[in-house]
Amino acid sequence: MSVLADRLRSIVRPVRSGGFEENPPAETGDSAAELLGGEWRNGRDQRFLVVDRTYTPGHRHGSMSVADGLPPQEGWPRLSLLGGSSCGGKLLFVDLETTGLAGGAGTYAFLVGCAWFDGGRFRVRQFFLSSFAAERALLEAVSDVAAAAATVVTYNGKTFDLPLIETRYALNRMQTPFAEVPHVDMLHPARRLWRGPDAHRDGEGFRNASTLGDFEAASGCRLSTLETSLLGHEREGDVPGFEIPARYFRYVHTGDARPLGAVLEHNRLDLLSLAFLTARAAQLLDDGAAAAVTAREAFGLGRLYERGSMTREALACFARAADMGTMVRADALRASAVLLRRMRRYDDAAEAWQRLLELRDSPPGFVREATEALAVHHEHRLRNPLLARRFALRSLQVDTTASRRHAAEHRLARLDRKLGSRPPVASPLF
Repeated sequence: MSVLADRLRSIVRPVRSGGFEENPPAETGDSAAELLGGEWRNGRDQRFLVVDRTYTPGHRHGSMSVADGLPPQEGWPRLSLLGGSSCGGKLLFVDLETTGLAGGAGTYAFLVGCAWFDGGRFRVRQFFLSSFAAERALLEAVSDVAAAAATVVTYNGKTFDLPLIETRYALNRMQTPFAEVPHVDMLHPARRLWRGPDAHRDGEGFRNASTLGDFEAASGCRLSTLETSLLGHEREGDVPGFEIPARYFRYVHTGDARPLGAVLEHNRLDLLSLAFLTARAAQLLDDGAAAAVTAREAFGLGRLYERGSMTREALACFARAADMGTMVRADALRASAVLLRRMRRYDDAAEAWQRLLELRDSPPGFVREATEALAVHHEHRLRNPLLARRFALRSLQVDTTASRRHAAEHRLARLDRKLGSRPPVASPLF
């Protein structure tokens, strides 16, 4: 952050009014507008650049087209499961390019990218801060676009984008247009649905998946990674994110807008990918368990349903995940057992716990939880202290905390009293 601050101070110099004054650009503003394909907008005696792009229904982004991502006319009915109960209506996709990655009052959003579906098309409008003095005018123009949105969609926006732009509004003594707007941060659903070694690419669009390819868990859930693995789009000549602030500083210092063309294209691609990933997740929620392509996707879908109290749909997803692949089978069985117990379907929960114990690679923590749950079930519900004692004994074989071991030993002593004099020799149960 200090390096970026030093760089910024070397580019701009303070003036008596308390603002900043850029060094004289080497090129005229008109050439910047021509190079970036935008037009100048005036406000408060300052001007900023606006770049508009419209993508037709047939425009392809990898294996997807704009038509594949169009929301239904009435909107996605289960979109609220991605963000909150009030999410829906017209979506505004937002992505920022900034002068630094640490945020804070010294970080500017020099490019505010906004996008939305308009009929059968996808429109992108980018607001470029050509002069620091024009920030207030630019923010007013962003407010005009945001006013028509019912829900804002970002990628990691809860942590970075929205707090940063809200800071810029506050520093200009303006009210942020995003304060009361419902927010979907797609990073969090993406982590549930697609992070993991068995996440795959749907190569035939949202509805007809047939070509799948693995991607490494180590790559996480970066938007560019999911763009490749899920949407099938390979970027060529893309500018790395860490280079973007330096390219903007170069423009401020010299007026040379040529390096910024790739930055604006990077931002447009991020907005396209964000819209398509949102469409994919929303459509999965509408279609249900049968639409899940991988075990990870089915399990994550179940988690989203569970958070939305859609228990029947959640159980169907957990069952599909358990049947599809070994990577999340233990997680799916545990999630099923916990949910069924919450629903007071105790016998079904016990069956799920038992299946979990039969797995060869079940995590020790899951084994401990399953044995404890089955010991309680057989002691208090089925009134079978002998079987309950066998599960309690197995729970002692799992590494656990002193308090849990004490509770298991207490349970064993109680079961021994129920069984009478000398406790029977425990025959192997597993």
